[in-house]
Amino acid sequence: MKSAISPAQKSTTTLSFQDLKEITKHRLSLSVVFSAIAGYLLGAIQVEWIPLLLLAFGGYCMVGASNAFNQVIERKEDAIMDRTRNRPLPAGRMSVQTALIIAFILTVLGIVSLYLLNPRTAFFGALSIVLYTCAYTPLKKVSPLSVFVGAIPGAIPFMLGWVAATNDFDIEPGTLFMIQFFWQFPHFWALAWMLDDDYKKAGFKMLPTGEKNKGTLIQIIMYTLWMIVISLIPALGITGRLHLSVGGAIGIGLMGMIMLVFAFQLYQKRDNKTARRLMLASVSYITLMQLVFVIDKFV
Repeated sequence: MKSAISPAQKSTTTLSFQDLKEITKHRLSLSVVFSAIAGYLLGAIQVEWIPLLLLAFGGYCMVGASNAFNQVIERKEDAIMDRTRNRPLPAGRMSVQTALIIAFILTVLGIVSLYLLNPRTAFFGALSIVLYTCAYTPLKKVSPLSVFVGAIPGAIPFMLGWVAATNDFDIEPGTLFMIQFFWQFPHFWALAWMLDDDYKKAGFKMLPTGEKNKGTLIQIIMYTLWMIVISLIPALGITGRLHLSVGGAIGIGLMGMIMLVFAFQLYQKRDNKTARRLMLASVSYITLMQLVFVIDKFV
């Protein structure tokens, strides 16, 4: 006979799986995996499925571990903010001990998976956890410089894929790192502009000037310009095996200009609706830019 599962049991099972996704921030983790895979495809001379799967699994584990550690450290602040108060820890659906166990298991699984690719990949994966957890997270309540520090582990995934494919760190992965590094500033500051009141309630200092003012907007525009410039450098033929055709450069340049237009619109309107448009444009940019690089290589 088949055992019957009560609605309550089903609800608990579903909730547990949902909480696991939330504690690892599964959408963010999957976007990081996408970046790592794009970097792998750019670096690989011959694509192999087992290394690709190890990279995807290890990458998800490392980002998931970072997010779990982050939510343990910031559980009190998360309980204050409207955006995060329903997360598993502040809502009381998951204990700190459980979250830490999940974080440590994911850390071990991630490092082992990436080490099977090569030691350099494991090193950069472990470095991203340390910087995100031990530097970026505590700095958020101290100084806006936390965004600069957080941009370092945030920029690792794109170049991590190249390192996983080549076991080498040279100008190519360095360029991929810089592209994603500069992209994070307009992306995150647009988000911080929208959530400024919530962040201030929790004591987080996220905007570069501390306020939603002209200085913050000028920095958003400047970092967007730097992002565009660095994204186009591979078209000059000075970044080793990392190439970009004229057509690819035109496509990426146009996408960057669209994002820059949204940055200027935010400078003019200075409202949350426009900030949201810039944030969404930045998400589209990073995804499409990586796709253009990959398609450009294989077409």
